Amino acid sequence: MDTAMGNDCIFCKIVLREIPAHIVYEDADFLAFLDIHPQSPGHMQVIPKKHFRWVWNVPNVGEYFEVVKKVALAEQKAFKTDFILSKIVGDEIPHAHIWVFPNDKVVGDKNDFAGNAAKIRSALAMIQ
Repeated sequence: MDTAMGNDCIFCKIVLREIPAHIVYEDADFLAFLDIHPQSPGHMQVIPKKHFRWVWNVPNVGEYFEVVKKVALAEQKAFKTDFILSKIVGDEIPHAHIWVFPNDKVVGDKNDFAGNAAKIRSALAMIQ
């Protein structure tokens, strides 16, 4: 874990609830929340709760991808689409994260954070 970055990391602050976020999924190790600059309705970031710089540094990366799969399947249900994108780049925030979002053809307001979070949570409850 790269603790040097953890103190100033915006994603670590979200984990610690120092910064508000529309959280749609949480377990002991991972957190999924809506992106504040969404590409489409339901655009999420899926992160490990511990600070790791890169996705490839996450020791339980298989569990990480299972969470990504779970939220992607929930987005399919919530937004009635098969086309869910995922993206791993890592240059914009120095904390491991995976973007998960429906394609831009999904109907809905991408800035309806509360409504989109509720849709995804409801879909998650159906698939868990």
